[in-house]
Amino acid sequence: MDVCEGPGWRLVVDPARAPFIALIGGDGWASELTAAELSALQVAAARLTAQHRAMADVLLAEEAVAMEVELPIGDSGAGDAGSLWLGLEGDRHHWTLQLVLTAAPGGRSIEGGWGAAASEAFSAALERLRPAEPGGGDQDW
Repeated sequence: MDVCEGPGWRLVVDPARAPFIALIGGDGWASELTAAELSALQVAAARLTAQHRAMADVLLAEEAVAMEVELPIGDSGAGDAGSLWLGLEGDRHHWTLQLVLTAAPGGRSIEGGWGAAASEAFSAALERLRPAEPGGGDQDW
């Protein structure tokens, strides 16, 4: 079991707790994720933080950015796919993350976010996990 946490964020991964192998949380909220959902979150966070790093040096001090990515989760061909949306908003030095997980029919959905102090640490913890597959699919945790 991997447990990572800090002020305003938490990430726990335990492959033995299938189907919900991960617990993520922020100030006042927490939710469990499946392997596919965790993988999609890893991919989305990696994309957004890489984009932010690439443009941070060209942003002026007073400029702000807002970026987002949405990834499918599940089998979209069978009509039972959900999606994960992740947004990053902030300036060149500080940014926040906002998450919306829309479940497949009959599943649960979540919404949460991390403040500026927690977003960078949470993203770094996601990056330290085993690398996510390119398509955001299931992993053999």
